Amino acid sequence: MGNSDFRLDRRSVCGLLGVLPLAGLPAVFATPVGEPAPDFTLQQRGGGEVTLSGLRGEVVMINFWATWCPPCRQEMPHLDQIYRRFGRMGFTLLGVNVEQNSRLADAFLRDVPVTFPILLDPEERVSRLYNVPAMPSTVVVDRQGAVRYVFHGYRPGDEAKYQDAVRSLVRERT
Repeated sequence: MGNSDFRLDRRSVCGLLGVLPLAGLPAVFATPVGEPAPDFTLQQRGGGEVTLSGLRGEVVMINFWATWCPPCRQEMPHLDQIYRRFGRMGFTLLGVNVEQNSRLADAFLRDVPVTFPILLDPEERVSRLYNVPAMPSTVVVDRQGAVRYVFHGYRPGDEAKYQDAVRSLVRERT
């Protein structure tokens, strides 16, 4: 196989994220921390639309995920626990599914039910807007709409980092 035959797609990177540290990834793979979060509007599973700027004043966690990603399946119940714990404190969590076929998300969520809103990004427009390199990727936005934390991949125990990030931001006053 020559160099031109080797390609890493998101599915491959998703598998690698479970075994490789991300410290060496170039900054191009991340949404810039401290910058305004790019605004978007997406269809919500079950109907309606959600616009990020409409959530200004809340801490927002945006989790990009796909059904073919084993770490996504592992982290979803933990994300739901964080959503339930902090939801009444000015926090919301948006799960952004990137598959073209929303029926795949429906089937996945029957097996791994969550209470937070699931948004559909079938053309991966928003994941490209946020420079998402792999699944799962999580962006945490503060009450003023600035990106404060970016997490790529998931390993058991990462939910403690997510919870610490959310806790610190819900405690901040505008």
